[in-house]
Amino acid sequence: MLIHRKNNWEIAGSLVTSEADYLNRRRFLKAVGLGVGSLVGGNALWGATAGFPSEPNPNFLGKSLEPTPYDLITGYNNFYEFSYDKSGPAKLANKGWKTEPWSLEIAGMVDNPMTFDVNDLIRKMGGIEQRVYRLRCVEAWSMVVPWDGFALNKLVKLASPKSSAKYVKFVSFYNPEEAPGQRGGSIDWPYVEGLTIEEANNELAFLATGIYGKPIPNQNGAPIRLVVPWKYGFKSGKSIVRIEFTDTQPVNTWQALQPREYGFYANVNPKVDHPRWSQASERVIGGGFFGGRQPTLMFNGYEEQVGHLYEGLDLRKHF
Repeated sequence: MLIHRKNNWEIAGSLVTSEADYLNRRRFLKAVGLGVGSLVGGNALWGATAGFPSEPNPNFLGKSLEPTPYDLITGYNNFYEFSYDKSGPAKLANKGWKTEPWSLEIAGMVDNPMTFDVNDLIRKMGGIEQRVYRLRCVEAWSMVVPWDGFALNKLVKLASPKSSAKYVKFVSFYNPEEAPGQRGGSIDWPYVEGLTIEEANNELAFLATGIYGKPIPNQNGAPIRLVVPWKYGFKSGKSIVRIEFTDTQPVNTWQALQPREYGFYANVNPKVDHPRWSQASERVIGGGFFGGRQPTLMFNGYEEQVGHLYEGLDLRKHF
């Protein structure tokens, strides 16, 4: 029998904002004439503003996908640096936390270490484009997000990694004065994630600076965040300050907390359940009570683009 002993960093399902509760709050706010902007006091702050308006990339239009409404994408978030409640980051990340200007360091085993302001980096990358991707959370819910940004492989090429570099480590911001979630608890901040060099160079890997053609809001990881749509959402680190090329596989934040539940790869896989969530199907945020659940696809529907990266790898062992 599998006995799960709850850790102090785990949130009981009863304490996490459910989609139904979140939608009920929205309906109430709408009824009394308040929107998300009002909820955050009308002081929503924006991240990197360079590159807009963006142009859709014709190879990633997501024609068969129905984008999730903007207010759901920006109001239903996992961003534990600010809150464990899904609706908390929209309020708490907009109380004066400034994400422009913002420096991003590129370091480690590269020929071209450098530090950029994110707006300057966007211009260096030749601007931004829009891609529509599925987003699948390990908590078994999903969205479809129109991201704006640029391909991660462009940054890899600019950095020019040495042949000894096998992995890319992404480090998020650390500012407990602005981020109440970083003032305690058992998570060892800052948040860390990692990819193999091959994953970082895959055509799908993306650095996002916007959503729906607008600068990415603070609660979604402003001003720059990783997007790897074939992996569970926690792999896509938010508000990144350092990208380091290394010969050592990074230990990501959740893997360090509970290696039995979270692995390095974290590829979406309906055949391998998380100890607390079946991964066979997913709740579609905004899909309604009756039409809001669908089968989960291998690699979140991107098997054609990424399946070759894991040929010969035991995906039950390397989850």
